[in-house]
Amino acid sequence: MPLEAGLLEILACPACHSPLKDKSADETAPELICTGRDCGLAYPVRDGIPVLLVDEARRPA
Repeated sequence: MPLEAGLLEILACPACHSPLKDKSADETAPELICTGRDCGLAYPVRDGIPVLLVDEARRPA
């Protein structure tokens, strides 16, 4: 389930405060990706709810 556009506009990466982009095209593992140059953390979306915890984020490959 994609996130509402209004919600995505106000969400920011908790680590660097950069905007997030929705990568929910892969429904098996939807996530929000930080757009920050030096950050790039990927936050999971579980049951349509973004989990914006740095400890739960996946580091970029």
